[in-house]
Amino acid sequence: MQTDSHFGRIMAEKPQLVNNSPEDVETDECMSTYTHVYSPDLLIDQVAFITGGGSGIGFRIAEVLMRHGCDTVIASRNLEKLAEAAKKLTSTTGRRCLAIAMDVRQPETISAAMDEALKTFGRVDILINNAAGNFLCPATSLSFNAFKTVMEIDTMGTFNTSKVIYDKWFKDHGGSIVNISATLGYRGQALQVHAGSAKAANDAMTRHLAVEWGPGGVRVNTVAPGPISGTEGYRRLGGSHSESAGVFRSIPLQRAGNKTEIAHAVLFLASRAASYVTGAILVADGGAWLTSANDVERLLGFWSAEKRKHK
Repeated sequence: MQTDSHFGRIMAEKPQLVNNSPEDVETDECMSTYTHVYSPDLLIDQVAFITGGGSGIGFRIAEVLMRHGCDTVIASRNLEKLAEAAKKLTSTTGRRCLAIAMDVRQPETISAAMDEALKTFGRVDILINNAAGNFLCPATSLSFNAFKTVMEIDTMGTFNTSKVIYDKWFKDHGGSIVNISATLGYRGQALQVHAGSAKAANDAMTRHLAVEWGPGGVRVNTVAPGPISGTEGYRRLGGSHSESAGVFRSIPLQRAGNKTEIAHAVLFLASRAASYVTGAILVADGGAWLTSANDVERLLGFWSAEKRKHK
């Protein structure tokens, strides 16, 4: 007969967790190995236009889409950085990658970039609105201009790029738009009133555009990442130190995510695998927003440290 103490001992034993997260690297380099979770030709000969595609999550999105047969346009303000990224992506995947300098806050530069993309590839099937600006700052220390700048990049930039590409191509050919958001506004994250407000507006924009553009064959969806390793946001929140200190133990999946996991979420929504999905917000955060503490004191500590570092 099993005793209560024996049962309690079994319950107390922590099961060995299986980490089935996909390959990734912390830096803005292509992965040396990659395991396809979908058919390698899922996006064969399609073209994706990715804002902020030269680094971080945007770079990994570009790589994963290209590994599934897609050609890409990566666009941001830093052409030198984009050109370097494009060489890496093309060399690793064998697909074409066009680097174009543009500013999502300036519709005329988006229009010129789209013209160049169409001249090069003849089509654009997918738009990934990934360009964003963010930093930790309490509302009391946030300047009016700083708040405005984040809104201009994150929210106006998403609308500007979506509208230009819709007018120039999607209106007559259909397409898939995936916006990269965040879970910041779901509970009211400390030090993030600017980014949280911008991303909340983008979530609403996703639903509005899905309704208006759906009849023309345009799907509009969003991926909302949680803490993702190898990103600037992760570094600012303490990075690997926070992970080793157990900060992520409050996340149901017990870890931070990686960039490839976000790229896989984008791949699903952008592809025919999600052909009947539009207006959706796909949260990819390991369940973090449901359970993680909104630790104001810890976040203020990080903000103070960053502020001292840059004096």
